[in-house]
Amino acid sequence: MISLKAHAKINLSLDVLSRRDDGYHTLQMIMQTIQLHDTITLEKIPSGVEIICEAPYVPDNSSNIAYKAAEAMLQQYNIQAGVKIEITKKIPVAAGLAGGSTDAAAVLKGINMLFELGIEPAEMMRLGKTIGADVPYCIMGGTALAEGIGEILTSLPPAGNIPLLLVKPRIGVSTAWVYKSLEVKKITGKPDTKLLMSAISAGDISTLALNMKNVLESVTCKRFPVIENIKKDLIRHGALGSMMSGSGPTVFGIFEDVEKAEYAFDKLKNSKHECILTHTV
Repeated sequence: MISLKAHAKINLSLDVLSRRDDGYHTLQMIMQTIQLHDTITLEKIPSGVEIICEAPYVPDNSSNIAYKAAEAMLQQYNIQAGVKIEITKKIPVAAGLAGGSTDAAAVLKGINMLFELGIEPAEMMRLGKTIGADVPYCIMGGTALAEGIGEILTSLPPAGNIPLLLVKPRIGVSTAWVYKSLEVKKITGKPDTKLLMSAISAGDISTLALNMKNVLESVTCKRFPVIENIKKDLIRHGALGSMMSGSGPTVFGIFEDVEKAEYAFDKLKNSKHECILTHTV
C-alpha cells in the first residue's frame, strides 16, 4: 500500500489558437502546480479496480478517470493483479483545477511504484495522453508551457512560492460546453505568453499578475457573472491580479505576500463561495 499527493493546477494563461477538425482546440497555456492536493492511496488486490471516495459527485465506477488510468496500466503492462484506489478529495470537483486529471496521474505513478514497473515519466505521459489531455502535465508538474491540446509540454523556470487565494462559486461548469460555445475567430484580449514567461523567469510576480489572461472567460463569465464579481472582489481585497482557472468556475488571486492573502481570505471566507488559501509549488 502506498499514498501519493495529487496536486491541483491553475492556468497562469490560457489561449485558444484554433479549432481542430477532430473537435479539439489548439491551445497555448502556462500551467502551474499548486499546494492544494488530493491524497491517493493504492493497495494491491487479487484482480480488477476498486474506487473508494466519500466525496459527493465522485463516481466509484469506470466513469472515474482514476479508474480508467488504473485499468489502462493493468492492461498495458499485463499486470496479473488488481488495485484498490482510495481518493481523499480536497480539490473541488468540476472546478477548473484538474482534480480528476491529477488523481489519474497519481494512479499511473502509484501503480508504477506499487508493482515496481520501472516506467519512465515520458512513457507514462504518453499513456496519460490517451486518458485525458491534462494528465501528461499532471504527471510532469511544476511550471510549464502546454501546447497542442495540452499534451506538448515545455518546462519553464519555477514560478517560486506565490501566495494564492482560490474562490470557487457553488456552480459547475462543463468544459465541453465552454469550448463548444467559444467562437475562436472572435477572441480578443489574448495573453502575451512570451511576456508572461519572461516575468516568471525574472521572478516578477507583479508583471505576471497584471498580464494574466484566459480567453475562456469570454464564454464562462458571460453565462455566470458571479465569476467576474469574484475577480473584482479579490482585487479589491489586495490581489495583484485575478483570473479564472481553466474553463472555470474557480477564480484565483495572486498576492504579494501571505499576510495579504490571509487578509483577503478573512474578508471572503464567510461568503457563499468556497475559499482556499494555498500557494504555487
